[in-house]
Amino acid sequence: MPLTKDEIRSLLGDIENERVERTLSTDNTKKMSEAICSFANDIRNTKKPGYFLIGADDNGNLDGQTFTDEQLRSYAGLRNSGTILPPPAMMVYKASFSEGEVAVIEVQPSEDTPVRYKGVIWIRVGARKAEANTEEERILTEKGQIHSSSFDGRPCREASIDNIDVELFKNEYLPKAVSPATLAKDKRTPIQQMASLRLFDTRFNCPTYAGILLLGNNPQYFIPGAYIQYVKFAGTTRATKVLKENRFKGNLISMLKELEYFIKYSIENKRPEFVSVLREEPRINYPWEAIRELAMNAVMHRAYNGNNSPIKFYEYSDRIEIDNPGNLYGKVNLENFPNETDYRNPNIAEIMLNLGYVNRFGSGVNTVSMLLEENKSNPAEFLLGDYTTFKVVVQNADVIESGTDVIDKKPNVIVNVTENGTNNNGIDTYSGTNESTDGTNINGVGTNSGTNNDAQRKAAIIEMMRHNKRVSVTQISRTLNIPRRTLFRIIDILKSENRIKRVGDLKSGTWEVIE
Repeated sequence: MPLTKDEIRSLLGDIENERVERTLSTDNTKKMSEAICSFANDIRNTKKPGYFLIGADDNGNLDGQTFTDEQLRSYAGLRNSGTILPPPAMMVYKASFSEGEVAVIEVQPSEDTPVRYKGVIWIRVGARKAEANTEEERILTEKGQIHSSSFDGRPCREASIDNIDVELFKNEYLPKAVSPATLAKDKRTPIQQMASLRLFDTRFNCPTYAGILLLGNNPQYFIPGAYIQYVKFAGTTRATKVLKENRFKGNLISMLKELEYFIKYSIENKRPEFVSVLREEPRINYPWEAIRELAMNAVMHRAYNGNNSPIKFYEYSDRIEIDNPGNLYGKVNLENFPNETDYRNPNIAEIMLNLGYVNRFGSGVNTVSMLLEENKSNPAEFLLGDYTTFKVVVQNADVIESGTDVIDKKPNVIVNVTENGTNNNGIDTYSGTNESTDGTNINGVGTNSGTNNDAQRKAAIIEMMRHNKRVSVTQISRTLNIPRRTLFRIIDILKSENRIKRVGDLKSGTWEVIE
């Protein structure tokens, strides 16, 4: 729970210590990030949160600052920026006093220590904040080993250092995970360095599962399902002829390089599309960046423990399906996906960010949606009804454009629908038809254009706007299969009924659902 005003007053009146730091600067993200890192490391093992107070001087006096929601969001965004690894648990809020406002960044002690900011470990002992020395780093490493709860942080006790490619670690990964200045004065052994990055467990003298996946000579010996199975089919089902087959395996450094190269040069196909006598534009079946993002997210989020099934990467004539062992995890559920973020494999997530395969945390689905929309593709479908697997489907833009096959355009998140036509949230689902602008479907049969149909459409449109306030008219039209002319008419009705409103212009504004 956020601190009360009295508790904040108490922190302002106290001297700076190992749990409190203050600043007047509202935009010094470096200082904020170093403080977040030091509080998360909790070197003294107080097991209590740390507080970074913005808008107060060293004596605890407020100077009349005010904070906007945008500023608070930017402070909260430091957690997922990719510069603080692994991301700690934190809250951001503000309190108002007669002398001004104070913004509070509350940081919980991390169990996955050491936490680094840009490859440097920061700690706080009393009023001192500094880079951790070798002994302090050892303490944090041992603390992280004791508390490690994720599968990728556990020791792989049947393995040893002989199963690790140490040269690969020193030459490929270490320079990307630790700052050059820190490495220049680092005199530790490779095992000690690996341990500080949660790749080796010194208690049992063995690699962790993250270490095996990243650096193992043969990771699949210890985790049999840790590979990607690619199959290309001639038709729309698995019963059709297999045109191509590949298996991506080995450690993450070699596997991800091979996978990225394959997606870029073997999946995406461009062809010229006639626009006018003097101009052609390229037409792309799948934007490779979108498929790459989905494949990398599958590697990062899959369930590795107790599951020998590989990631299935199947390409059909009309679509690509990526089927991933393990469904939504932790805080993420059908109601808040994709706006909430949690990590089944926090160490793998950190590894992939350090290697450059992930830009920042929590943005993958939105990135994919943007890339597909720019390509004039249908939105990706996330099939989450089966709790044992996470499946995403991307339709071939060439097939959709040419009309070779009739492809249903469904909502982004597919949930189990009950007999009374509601999903598990109790919200009416919309069952669209391939409707033309004159109110007939593709078979020439009249659609239900009456009150009930409009009511269903209104509910579906409002639900999309509620979940994504920046959703475009084009995306709504494609997802719900509503012609743009009809969609604009319904939106005008919703505005006149005071159920929605547009904040800003059509291109860069947002939707606001009025409850």
